Amino acid sequence: MTSQTEAVPVAKVIGGNKRYPGVVALDNVNFTLNRGEVRALLGKNGAGKSTLIRLLTGSERPDSGEIWIGETRLDGADATLTRRATELGVHAVYQELSLVEALTVAENLCLGHWPRRNGMIDHKQMNREAQKSLQRLGVEVEPDRLVSSLSPAQKQLVEIARVMKGEPRVVILDEPTSSLASAEVELVIGAVKSMSSLGVAVIYVSHRMEEIRRIASCATIMRDGQVAGDVMLDSTSTRHIVSLMLGREHVDLVPVAASVPKEQVVLEVKGLRQAPKLADISFTLRRGEVLGIAGLLGAGRSELLKAIIGLEPCDSADIRVNGEAVRNPTYADMLARGIGYTPENRKEAGIIPLLGVDENTVLTHCRKVSARGVLQWDLIRRMTQEVMQRMTVKAASTETSVGTLSGGNQQKVVIGRWVYAASQILLLDEPTRGVDIEAKQQIYRIVRELAAEGKSVVFISSEVEELPLVCDRILLLQHGTFTQEYHAPVSIDALMSAILSVH
Repeated sequence: MTSQTEAVPVAKVIGGNKRYPGVVALDNVNFTLNRGEVRALLGKNGAGKSTLIRLLTGSERPDSGEIWIGETRLDGADATLTRRATELGVHAVYQELSLVEALTVAENLCLGHWPRRNGMIDHKQMNREAQKSLQRLGVEVEPDRLVSSLSPAQKQLVEIARVMKGEPRVVILDEPTSSLASAEVELVIGAVKSMSSLGVAVIYVSHRMEEIRRIASCATIMRDGQVAGDVMLDSTSTRHIVSLMLGREHVDLVPVAASVPKEQVVLEVKGLRQAPKLADISFTLRRGEVLGIAGLLGAGRSELLKAIIGLEPCDSADIRVNGEAVRNPTYADMLARGIGYTPENRKEAGIIPLLGVDENTVLTHCRKVSARGVLQWDLIRRMTQEVMQRMTVKAASTETSVGTLSGGNQQKVVIGRWVYAASQILLLDEPTRGVDIEAKQQIYRIVRELAAEGKSVVFISSEVEELPLVCDRILLLQHGTFTQEYHAPVSIDALMSAILSVH
C-alpha cells in the first residue's frame, strides 16, 4: 500500500464555479484530496460546502471548471453523472440515513446487489459478504439483525460499511455524529481511522473541533463560495479557523447593546430531561428579553422548544409560565397561556401553502374573527392587513396563497400569526433559515420591536453570527445542558470559538 505521506490525488476540483439565481455558490474553487487523507471541510451555513460535495458526487455539474476522480475527468450526460461518480469510487453518507429499517443489516449492505444462487438470493453468501464489510471497519453488529433494532451509532456505522463495500476511493461524511451521544462518537471515529488506513480518502464535514482535531490532519475552510484557506490542524488555533470562516465582513455588524436586566420572569424551566439529548436544562426568560440558544447541530435545541410547547414529551421538567406551574404541558394549553411557536422547517410544519396569507395568519385564533361560529371575512381582511403592514409582508393581497411568497415573506407570516394572536412569549426555531439578507434584517428588527413592547422571545439559530445581533442573552447548549452564558454585547468571535471548542 502506498504510504499516506505520498501525495496521490484521488479527487480534484480545478477552477470550479457554480451559480444559482441570485447566488454565487462556488467561485473559482480549487480543491485536492489525497489517498488515505482525512480532510475536514469547514465553513458556516451557505459557505459552499454542500455545493462542493454535490460537484464531487456528480449530483451537480459545475458551470465552469473541471472535476477529476483519480486520472478520470467526471463528465457525461446529467442523467448519468451521479452513477459515473459512484463507478469512479465517490460515495457519500449524509445526515439523513438511507437505510431500510424493515430489512436486516446484510440486506441493506447488499441492497440492489444481492448474491444469487440458482436464481434465488443466497442469504448465506449475503451474510458472509456483510460480515466481511463490517469487520473491515471493526463494526460489531450481527448481519441478520433488523436495522430498526440498531442504535443511532450502529445505523451510522452500517451506512458507512455499505459505502465501503463498493471499494471507494473517496468517502464524504456529512455531519456523521450530529445526532450521536459522546460515547457513540468513538465508534464513528474508529471507523473513519480504519477507512484511512485502507487508503480511502475521507472528507469529513463537521463543526465539532475537538472531534475534527482527533480525526483529521488538515482542513479546508470555505467562506462565501471560496476556499478561505487550507490549514494543518496541529499548528492552527481554533480562533484562527473562526477568523477564516467568518472573514472580516462581520465587523460592520453591531451586536445588541448591554441593557439593564429585566425583573419579571415569564417562563421558568427547571431540570428538564429528555433522553438522549437533554440531560438537565434550567433557565429563566424575562419580560421583554430576547434569549438566544446556541449549539451545534444535533445538540437538542429544537427538541427543547418542542418539549416546552408540548409537542414532544419529556422525561421530567418543572415548567412555570408567569409563575404558574404547568404539569404535562400540551400544545393547546401552552397556546392558551400566550406562548407562540415557529417550527424549524417552515415549509413542512409552518405554513399551509395553498391557503392565503389571511387564513395562515388567523388560524391560531379563529374565535377572534368569528361571530357565532361564522368567520367574518371583512374582519379577517382588516386584521391580516394590519399584520402584513406590521411585519412588512409583500403580497398582492391578503388572499394571496402563502406558498407563492418568497421565503422571507413566508417566515414573516409565520411570526405574524403570533403577533395577531397577541402571544406574549415567542419560541422561534430558525426564524431566518432560507431567507435573504434583507429579510433577515427585517426579522431582527421585528424581534427587537416585539421585545421593546414587552414580549419575550427565545431565538434559536444555526447561524451563530446572527445571535449577538438580536439577543440580550445567549445560552450555550452542550452535552445536554447549558454550559455557558453570555450577556450583550456578545463577541461573535468568542461565541463561535466556544461553540466549536468542547470545554
